[in-house]
Amino acid sequence: MQISDAKKEKISEQILALLYSNFPKSLFTSKIAKEIARDEEFVKSLLNTLKKKSLINEVKKNSKGISYLKRARWKLGDEAYLAYKEYQKF
Repeated sequence: MQISDAKKEKISEQILALLYSNFPKSLFTSKIAKEIARDEEFVKSLLNTLKKKSLINEVKKNSKGISYLKRARWKLGDEAYLAYKEYQKF
């Protein structure tokens, strides 16, 4: 089953809204998938697309500076945060 580009955009908007509501905290891929009730692999592909667009940043290390081997955390990029913040004023 294929998901249309319009629906992918809507789901990406949900991801951005979730990351905005948790800013500056970063979330694991599994937590994002659980919150928006989607498959982790599908969410990961959307997260990578958003990363290419420079809307989000991937956090590859934990708070102690040790690299994750199989996981990643994500947070909203600074420019995207400011854009969302401006949008929320209206």
